[in-house]
Amino acid sequence: MIQRIQTIFLLVVAAAFFSLFGLDFASSSTAADGYLADKAFDIQDHTALLVVTALGGILAILNIFLFKNRILQLRFGYLLILLSLLLPILGVVLLYLQYNAIPSGIQAGLGLIAPLGAFIFAVLANRFIKKDEKLVKSMNRLR
Repeated sequence: MIQRIQTIFLLVVAAAFFSLFGLDFASSSTAADGYLADKAFDIQDHTALLVVTALGGILAILNIFLFKNRILQLRFGYLLILLSLLLPILGVVLLYLQYNAIPSGIQAGLGLIAPLGAFIFAVLANRFIKKDEKLVKSMNRLR
């Protein structure tokens, strides 16, 4: 389980999702109403962001232990890819809906980069899971 490279990739995906509990999506130099009242927009500002982030981190950890069922592991990998794409889009949409425009004076934070890292490493993990599945199928043909 640990010696497989996709395990390392899935750990990085989980770390990327869980790092969002400490990183901001965006920050502002001036306080405003709503999400930017504390001059920072992070996952704690909206329940949907919190749920998607926690679900992504938990699924990545759970996916490591599904090494005996590679097809289910691939499906969870695709779900991780979808969640990592959904998270920044959802954050931007929620911010836009709150202010009817993206407020001026707002700077993007490291929280927008973490889902990108999760996406890249989830794709890599799925690639290596597919390789394992292909190898097992070829060994079954030899028997």
